[in-house]
Amino acid sequence: MAIKLPNTFIKATSLLSLILYFLITATLSPTLVLADEDVVDQDEDPEYYILDEAPSILSNMTISSKTRLLVSQYKKIKKGMRCHVVSYNICNGVKANNGTSLLNCCKKHCRNILGDMNNCGRCGHKCGFGQRCCGGVCTYVNFNPNHCGKCTRKCASGVKCEYGYCGYA
Repeated sequence: MAIKLPNTFIKATSLLSLILYFLITATLSPTLVLADEDVVDQDEDPEYYILDEAPSILSNMTISSKTRLLVSQYKKIKKGMRCHVVSYNICNGVKANNGTSLLNCCKKHCRNILGDMNNCGRCGHKCGFGQRCCGGVCTYVNFNPNHCGKCTRKCASGVKCEYGYCGYA
């Protein structure tokens, strides 16, 4: 005696088993799912910028116990924090992350003009295809031995940069 199952039940169970297979595979071997650490650098785009100095809007305040808390709060600015060029410009040329970032208020948001592809060197200056913003300058990184694949990745002496990877001598 044969048991007949409806087609929708068979399709649903096979779909569910595929989903479970991919979930289990992803949790057991994360290296198969995630990109190579060399290609994706997570330190490049921090969630917060640690300011090197207090913003200029706080410089003329007298430091009391209440204001110290306020100043310490502004030593860390969240990426893309809202600002206004005239009234609330907390990121007007403020250096952050030990001088590696320079924050400006671009379209009402704090942007790092030394590394932002859409605001490279100044607000609104976009880098082209195959370029990255390296120190505020749009740079082709596919064949540049000083910026091979990403900013500040130098190839060894005599080694060519080929398609963003340091080749052989």
